[in-house]
Amino acid sequence: MMKKAQKLQLQFLVLTVFSLLAIVIAYPKALSFAPSVKESVEKLKVNLGLDLQGGIHLEYAIDLSGVDSSQEQEALEAVQAVVERRVNAFGVGEPIVQRSQSAGQQRLIVELPGIENIDEAKNTIKETPFLEFREEREEGDPEAQSILDQLNSFSKKRADEVLEKAKNGDNFEELAKEYSQDPGSREEGGDLGFVAKGIFVPEFDEVIFSDNFENGTVYPELVETQFGWHVIKKIEERSMQTEGEDNQENQDEGQEEQKEVRAQHILLAKTQLESLPNLYYKPTELTGGQLDRAAVSFDSVGVSGPQVELFFDSDGTRLFEEITKRNLNKTIAIFLDNELVTAPVVQAEILDGRAVITGDYTLEEAKKLAQRLNEGALPVPISLVAQQSIEASLGAESLAMGLKAGSVGLVFIMFYMIIYYRLCGLVASLALCIYTATMVAIFKISGLGPQSMTITLTLSGIAGFILSIGMAVDANILIFERVREEMARGRTLEKAVQKGFERAWTSIRDGNLSTILTSLILAWIGSGFVKGFAIILMLGVGLSMFTAIIFVRGLLQIIVQNNFLKKHHNILLPFAVSKDKD
Repeated sequence: MMKKAQKLQLQFLVLTVFSLLAIVIAYPKALSFAPSVKESVEKLKVNLGLDLQGGIHLEYAIDLSGVDSSQEQEALEAVQAVVERRVNAFGVGEPIVQRSQSAGQQRLIVELPGIENIDEAKNTIKETPFLEFREEREEGDPEAQSILDQLNSFSKKRADEVLEKAKNGDNFEELAKEYSQDPGSREEGGDLGFVAKGIFVPEFDEVIFSDNFENGTVYPELVETQFGWHVIKKIEERSMQTEGEDNQENQDEGQEEQKEVRAQHILLAKTQLESLPNLYYKPTELTGGQLDRAAVSFDSVGVSGPQVELFFDSDGTRLFEEITKRNLNKTIAIFLDNELVTAPVVQAEILDGRAVITGDYTLEEAKKLAQRLNEGALPVPISLVAQQSIEASLGAESLAMGLKAGSVGLVFIMFYMIIYYRLCGLVASLALCIYTATMVAIFKISGLGPQSMTITLTLSGIAGFILSIGMAVDANILIFERVREEMARGRTLEKAVQKGFERAWTSIRDGNLSTILTSLILAWIGSGFVKGFAIILMLGVGLSMFTAIIFVRGLLQIIVQNNFLKKHHNILLPFAVSKDKD
């Protein structure tokens, strides 16, 4: 009996901790006694859909008339990828871009929660992504040099500020960890260790091996090298033994060459043109407008990996020929929406308007690159056929009405359960509260994971949530009625509860599994609001099984051990208690 009592105590403790966690995540105001924790928990928010927080709903018709039937799927995926990249520029938390079919025509549905400017959204989505080919700038290009000078002027100014801090006695090691751009010594506080002359560039060596540079001091000026501006502190020096010198003069000279110095430095790096692709390459006349298509191919021998082949139209062929001719043995960069995709080396002048991008690509990487290049050409046109702007106030009103409906329904269900099932009804009501809090907590926590796993709550999702509450009550009713039947057969309260759960489980399992299977089908073939309803309902039904079987059962097992309840069961429980006939 002692072991059983300890098991029940542990079970009660686990259920209590789980319930408290769910409640504080769902209702952070309960943590008013711990402001710092409350502030952290309040950052978790339920992600609301378009119909609850307002936004824009756009529907486009996709014209596939000019596409071969074998390439339709590829064209649809490319169009969807283009628009997805476009809507991401808005920075909304949960944009929806999905394909659908209406009256035999392919449609693209775009939903942008929280966006109010519908004209800006339409212009951005319809705009073709910009694919362009760029070539290397000539050395000393005035435009590029002007920008580099500005960037390096800022770095030098920052270096001057760091030098002043070091000279004023600030901790050099901490300064190095904060400001230094030398990855090799930054984490070591700028410590370079003992080095001999000739290891570093001449400008650096000249300073650290200077006779006037005393140990433990910071060099009073910035030291400029090809890498940037250095703030230097000399720590100590040591001399190495020399051998084979003929006279004192030569020995002294040899001794000086063998001197080693230990120093710290802080590097504020110079910006190099090659590190800025958008500046290093200049635009040409060749853009995605002249690209016919890109495709994955393999060489005729078949010994190398996949490669991406480019096909240009007549204008593109002429432009590409001119570009490759003047850029032999140089790189030509391909940019998509001002982002560098690849920069292959021109190995020969190309006359036929076909180019090959080679590299250490896997098949998936090559396919992805070809798709991105095709995105720049936008393979099929799209046209806006429907639009809807949902105001935030309308969404807030819908949310308030949905929550009110759910709250009223929950209160009525709890009232009925308590009146009809007495203490068991109270247990079921408590389980419903924990179930509700846990669902809200799951909605909030889902936002911490990948975007694909984030749960977006819509009005249809609230409907699925409310329906799942009914499913949770249904499980409790099945359990209590089974317990009633066992009591009528003459079992004790404790054994009736045990048998009642065992016999109710099959009915609960089969009923909930059928609902889950139906929800899976709806989520698979449905879209938009139907899919949201199905996912929330499926999640709610699964959680309701947990609360009915684990939470309610655990509490009832604890309750039936109470002697007081056994004596006053007629008031607290709707079951007739008899002696055990087993």
